[in-house]
Amino acid sequence: MEARPSLTVVAREWLRIGCIGFGGPPTHIALLRELCVDRKRWLAAAEFEDAIAACNLLPGPASTQLSIFCAWRLRGRAGALVGGACFIGPGLILILALAALFLAGSPPRWVRGAGAGAGAAVAAVAVNAGLALLPASWRRAVGSYRARWVAYLAIGATAAATVGPWLVLLLVACGAVEVVWQRSAAAPVVSALLPLGAASVGGLGALAWVAFKVGALSYGGGFVIIPLMHADAVSHYHWMTDAQFLNAVALGQVTPGPVVHTVAVVGYAARGLGGGLLAAAVAFAPSFLFVLLGAGSFSKLRGNATVRAFLDGAGPAALGAILGSAIPLAGGLDELWQAFVLAGAAVCLLALRLGVVITLLAAGAVGVVIALAGGPLPN
Repeated sequence: MEARPSLTVVAREWLRIGCIGFGGPPTHIALLRELCVDRKRWLAAAEFEDAIAACNLLPGPASTQLSIFCAWRLRGRAGALVGGACFIGPGLILILALAALFLAGSPPRWVRGAGAGAGAAVAAVAVNAGLALLPASWRRAVGSYRARWVAYLAIGATAAATVGPWLVLLLVACGAVEVVWQRSAAAPVVSALLPLGAASVGGLGALAWVAFKVGALSYGGGFVIIPLMHADAVSHYHWMTDAQFLNAVALGQVTPGPVVHTVAVVGYAARGLGGGLLAAAVAFAPSFLFVLLGAGSFSKLRGNATVRAFLDGAGPAALGAILGSAIPLAGGLDELWQAFVLAGAAVCLLALRLGVVITLLAAGAVGVVIALAGGPLPN
């Protein structure tokens, strides 16, 4: 095992991963494993696998938390802050620059076309993300729990398609119900969070609450942030149109780093550059806090029966929410040609097994062609 690296090395290597980390959590985990376990031997393979398991038990972006943990393990709290910032920074800068382009008052017609094309494919991306996670979750459901698993999945899907801003409460409620079922405890979790769900003040407080839900109360992978944000950003606070929200999701998929960067586009739409930075800071803060305050207990967290019981309820509900989010996302399409792009994206992702990034880029290219040919574009 190599000697502990300097902060400069941590900054350089985590910045590199932040720049080339296209493809979401699987890519991030593979890059971190290649660096920390295979090439540099800074971490033992077993410790790295335990860290993955622990981060998957936490709410929020698991691959971001893993990057922060690995840097913490090498250089303590300073390493966690430096490594996490370098991992998040490149994608955040890029997505805010793209947000300024796509959300401009009068963007060029080809830009609008690219956004409309890529945005049309987002519902298919949501279905693909949910279906990819279902088999492993279903295999863990055994015995009488399978019936509850199906119920949690249905609740999450229905909530994502209907109640929008209240989705986070139903995710927490499903987790609490499963804890009560397995251990007859923790019912106060739901009542403690009910007042938070009612937060409806406008301005920066509303933006901070939406970002907090994304960073601290999302379970089941990065894509669950989409239904958490959609109703707030589009229907409740009217920060964005459906078309702009679809653009935001697409940008979060085609830029490097965590998908949670999408929240920065929502923040930009709400309050400009300052709003984008605020939303990102609030959304990523819990990941840093989880590691800085609890990394020493990650091994215990993996074996905590109450935490596992909670995720047995919240996890399937989150998967249902990812699948259910496809309904309002598809419903936000305005033009007939976008429906054909959506169908084509579904074929590319679900039948041909093409990657998400290449599918979105292809959909965006179709939109550019239609725009330049004078075709109709959504407002």
